[in-house]
Amino acid sequence: MLVSLTVGKVDAGVAVLLTQDNRLIEFPSVLLPNNITSGSIVDITVARNQPAEAASATAFQTLQKRILNTYGIKTPAPPVLRLRNATQTSLVLEWDPIDLATASIKSLSLYRNGSKAGSIPRPLETRSTKISGLAIHTEYTFHLVLRTTAGTYQSEKLTCRTHKMTDLSGITVTPGVLPPQQKDALGTAMDRIGGKLIDSVRIDTTHFVCTEGRGPLWEKAVEMNIPVVTPEWVDACEAEGTIVSVRGYYLNADPKIRQLGTLRGSTQHQRTTSTATTANNLQSPSRPSTQQKSSQEAVGEPPVTPFPGASMSGQPSAEEREISSDEDEQSPPPPPPPKDDEEEPVAPSSNGHSSQNGEKGETNSANTEAPSEKEEDKNDPDQPDEKADDSSSSETKKTKSKDGEGDFNEIPL
Repeated sequence: MLVSLTVGKVDAGVAVLLTQDNRLIEFPSVLLPNNITSGSIVDITVARNQPAEAASATAFQTLQKRILNTYGIKTPAPPVLRLRNATQTSLVLEWDPIDLATASIKSLSLYRNGSKAGSIPRPLETRSTKISGLAIHTEYTFHLVLRTTAGTYQSEKLTCRTHKMTDLSGITVTPGVLPPQQKDALGTAMDRIGGKLIDSVRIDTTHFVCTEGRGPLWEKAVEMNIPVVTPEWVDACEAEGTIVSVRGYYLNADPKIRQLGTLRGSTQHQRTTSTATTANNLQSPSRPSTQQKSSQEAVGEPPVTPFPGASMSGQPSAEEREISSDEDEQSPPPPPPPKDDEEEPVAPSSNGHSSQNGEKGETNSANTEAPSEKEEDKNDPDQPDEKADDSSSSETKKTKSKDGEGDFNEIPL
């Protein structure tokens, strides 16, 4: 279509054109021919460019689809939480890399039993965490909560339980500087108890075993506050069947402070206490036991004076009096002798002296004799053989008679 327009005014950037019905049109002056001035008439042809219009529409639709596929279909994925390792008092959790799609992360938090336990630092880099200070053989529930600009996403709840003290499968050991033979023995011991032996120091490493404190692995273990122990600690755990304290198994620890495990240690303590009690009983027996033993030893020999009033073959010794007193305690006392005769004074023996066998520790026991027994002692003839036997037994039991003087009871006859 051809249109004739009159130039009304020309400026640096815009020209004013007038139509035949005196309408004003602002037109870019750069599109006008050169040497145009006010009053000039220009013809302008206007036509529709269909191919360009179609190409523009196609480009626009492609852009819309790209935006939809990028920001409208793919969304952040919920985190996937799982258990890596468990011990008696700790749990190691790990998760897959966070998929945010086109969103931006705000925070990543860990919840324990429905309550927030803490936020994960550097959530785009960190993929595991360790929870310590847990109770032994206790069940816990964990889940992650991911907050992004596209919304909040929560992981599935993970239920896990800490181990018993006798469960050694959670021990994860990293070996350090060890002799080859000792390192092989360590691997064999770990297989027997069900533990794991790894070559690197990780978050799930529970103990670092070595004989010398040097090397990059040792430095990393010290930096991560992992206990550094000797191979004897693994042997002690295997022998006790439970987790043993690492206090006595550090590199520079004194072996004397090593303690047995809970189960076997208590049994050993009971055995030690029982042994000590038995030894004390053997070393310091009670006096009644001594008297009973003495009476049992002397049961085989008949008493010198079985009944009052009978003839005696010699003066009784301290041992015989002790036996007599014990027998009197166990059996009813004999009937008392008749009191017709009065006590006669002690007469000297054939050698001109009174009986002196009681001078060697028998004075108190001699006082327990009845007057009739004293008279009979004076009238008995001398019998050297029985006196010699009585003297030897008296000397053998001197100590016992002195110790047991207070235990003799006076028995009236």
